[in-house]
This record gives sequence, structure tokens and C-alpha cells, in this order.
Amino acid sequence: MKTHAGIWQYVRGFENLSLCDWPGRSTCIIFLGGCNLHCPTCHNFELAWDMQSLPVIDAAHIKSYLRDRAGWLDGITVSGGEATAVPGVSKLLVELKKYGLPIKMDSNGMRPDVVKELLENGLVDTFAVDVKGPWAKYPALTGKAVSEIAARANMERIFEMAEATTDAFYFRCTQVPGLTEADLNITRSYLPEGYTLTIQEFVPPRRKQEDAQPNHEERRPVGDVVN
Repeated sequence: MKTHAGIWQYVRGFENLSLCDWPGRSTCIIFLGGCNLHCPTCHNFELAWDMQSLPVIDAAHIKSYLRDRAGWLDGITVSGGEATAVPGVSKLLVELKKYGLPIKMDSNGMRPDVVKELLENGLVDTFAVDVKGPWAKYPALTGKAVSEIAARANMERIFEMAEATTDAFYFRCTQVPGLTEADLNITRSYLPEGYTLTIQEFVPPRRKQEDAQPNHEERRPVGDVVN
């Protein structure tokens, strides 16, 4: 049986081309398995909580694609799951940087130390950060993985980084069931001056709603739960 060692074992999805994931750019998307949140409305729960049910994408295939197509792409998106919660993610980014393309990473913002490290080391050019909603709703929105206090503290550190950089962050919010227009306005008010909040349409889980609940016994631990 073929084994997959190191960081590439977390690569459980690959999209050759996207024209809408990074606004204004054509990119490929690398999906990493595992997440540090338990959002009950997650639309990609197999990737987030049960990545072992998905095949590992062969590293040689992705590297070959990037060698052949780097000149046709405007960037690489690294998504999840939650990429900042994957152990050793910087090693993957070092490899990807060899292809000379800018990298965008999708993140929930709950690991600001990792975000800071990746930015300072030049391994990620832009972070697309999902702001789930008002701080008071974070426990419900994340399956009790994040407290109101932790959500605010972590996101305020992200906002500080955004204020200190240019074009390194943009912010999104998915209008999941239970988020009102008032909630969206509160969420907008958190952002640093000059930033806007992109509202994304909710995509329901592909199976029954109850199937989107994580199995805490079987879910592979990736990163830390934020209490």
C-alpha cells in the first residue's frame, strides 16, 4: 500500500483552475484536511473532520501541474479545512513558493500567531479571513470550539495585522441560518477602517444537517481547540 508521509498527507483536494476564488486572479486551489472549529453549518465537513475518508492527492501531480502551468496562473490558493491548523504547513508553502506564484490562504483567523509567522516569512501574500459573525455568536457558530472572549481576542490581532499591511488581508462572512442583517452590520463594525466585508451566500451541507456535526471521537486532531 502506498504511504504518504509529511505535510502532503494533508492534501485531500486540488482544483486545477478557479476564476472566482481570488478576486481578479486565476488560481489553482490546494485543499488541506482538518479543522480546529466544529461549525455545524460547514459545507465541507468530510475535509474538515474526516479527511481520512478522502484520497490523498499525489504531490507529484500537483508539482507537475505547477511546473507546466505556472505561467498561466496568477496565484495559488491554499484552503481547507483550516490551513493554519495543519502541522508543518510552512513546509508546504516553502515548496509552493518555488513556482514563483503569489499565495493566498483561507483562514478562520483563530490562529493569529501562525498568520503572523507566515506573513513575516513571506510564505503567504494574502489572507482571506472568515469572520463568522458577532463575537457573542461565535460559540454557536463554531460548535462551541471558540468562546466569545477568544474570538474577539484572536480577530482583533488579525485586524491589527491588517492595519499594518497593504493588500495582505480581506474579510468575508457567510450568512448562515441565524445570522440577521443586524448581525452582519455588527460584524462589519469590527473591521479596521478602509476594509469591507464580503457577504457570501450560505451553501448547505451536501448531506442531512445532522451529518454535518463532527464526531469528536473519530475526528483527527489538527491544531488546538480555542477555549
